[in-house]
Amino acid sequence: MWAIIRRKVVNGSSTASVFGRPLRETRLVTAPATRSYSTNVKERLLLGRGSKIVGSAGLHGCLGCPISSKTVREVLPFLQTDSPNYMQYRSFSSDNGDLVDAVVPFMGESITDGTLANFLKQPGDRVEVDEPIAQIETDKVTIDVASPEAGVLQKFVANEGDTVEPGTKIAIISKSGEGVAHVAPSEQPPSKADSKASADKKNAVKEKPKEETSLPKPKAETSPPRPKAPSPPPSKPSATEPQLPPKERERRVPMTRLRKRVATRLKDSQNTFAMLTTFNEVDMTGLMKLRSDYKDAFVEKHGVKLGLMSGFVKAAVSGLQNQPIINAVIDGDDIIYRDYIDISIAVGTPKGLVVPVIRNADKMNFAEIEKEINTLAKKANDGSISIDEMAGGSFTISNGGVYGSLLSTPIINPPQSAILGMHSIVNRPMFVGGEIVSRPMMYIALTYDHRLIDGREAVFFLRRIKDVVEDPRRLLLDI
Repeated sequence: MWAIIRRKVVNGSSTASVFGRPLRETRLVTAPATRSYSTNVKERLLLGRGSKIVGSAGLHGCLGCPISSKTVREVLPFLQTDSPNYMQYRSFSSDNGDLVDAVVPFMGESITDGTLANFLKQPGDRVEVDEPIAQIETDKVTIDVASPEAGVLQKFVANEGDTVEPGTKIAIISKSGEGVAHVAPSEQPPSKADSKASADKKNAVKEKPKEETSLPKPKAETSPPRPKAPSPPPSKPSATEPQLPPKERERRVPMTRLRKRVATRLKDSQNTFAMLTTFNEVDMTGLMKLRSDYKDAFVEKHGVKLGLMSGFVKAAVSGLQNQPIINAVIDGDDIIYRDYIDISIAVGTPKGLVVPVIRNADKMNFAEIEKEINTLAKKANDGSISIDEMAGGSFTISNGGVYGSLLSTPIINPPQSAILGMHSIVNRPMFVGGEIVSRPMMYIALTYDHRLIDGREAVFFLRRIKDVVEDPRRLLLDI
């Protein structure tokens, strides 16, 4: 349009005009950042059927040019919608802030990316502020992506199974709920035109054999039939060939990031440590009697049940204090002795194994340990546990007895140097005080890094666990 106006200006056409003003009275004004046409005097712009704007803007604002210091978006609302020169426009998200992005949050210092596991909402669903709309699966935990604003989920911009990083946009939220796509792009039904075309194609395929049958077939020359060669007998599988089930009866499912991380760490542990396991058995009569005698008073005062795990944690603390090499770790050519005791508790969840940490367990009593164990176990099972709650740890306790395990050899949790395995309690005949009696017995196992820990220290540590669990009064007397 500007090219046409320029040509008419050059040609000196007196009949050409812009909004009713001769072009001869129009001059070109060149600004540093914009180029537009302007008039020298204040005038009234006549737009269509009587729409009027009075100002010193002249002919600024036509076709997106600036009107003084105001943009065209500030002038267009004053135009009459019935004017033939009215310019329709569409508001974008950057104009009114209606659309907001849901992005992947920060996932931890050691985690750079994750897998978009699944969406908890669908396009068209109503979401509130901080309501989870998707889950990101990392090497350690599952993290929720929360909605930044209340509104309606408009669409997804990422797919399940994609690898995403912190700050990656995965969905768009409409605060007003306008323009929401209720059907995902990949799930849109086929259009009527496509359905009609496919139906015509099927009819053509069906009608084709009829047309072919109506045509006369040329007569083939008769020739004497050739003798058929005898078909070879079907090959029989050899007797040594295994009969495998068909592939249709198998399912291939990709590993989750958590499962891949657990597999990698356990294999690295097996390849790095010189692991050796020593065993012992514990008579659980003393600890079980202590719990039975004081369970009601314990719940009444502390609001939590007294379990067996707190007794083993206190026994492990005592053993680590007596054998500090078990709490140490190899770092290159050095040995790092830790002056703190952070006990990791292995918890099996539906999504995989996680190991939350009880910080400064040596400074906690039975009630504090029980409360911390209950809190961490609940977070682990519902997937709300954080990276910080699983980082570190100097010694691990794994209780396979809750699943019925009688005996096992646990694997060290890197970079620690040892792990204690608990097992199920089984009544067995024991020789006590010259008599054979039935006692609740538990096998315990200690797997340790033999590069750092000798068998002597490992046996002494496990013996300390046995003594404290069988007679918890040792903890009061420190003997």
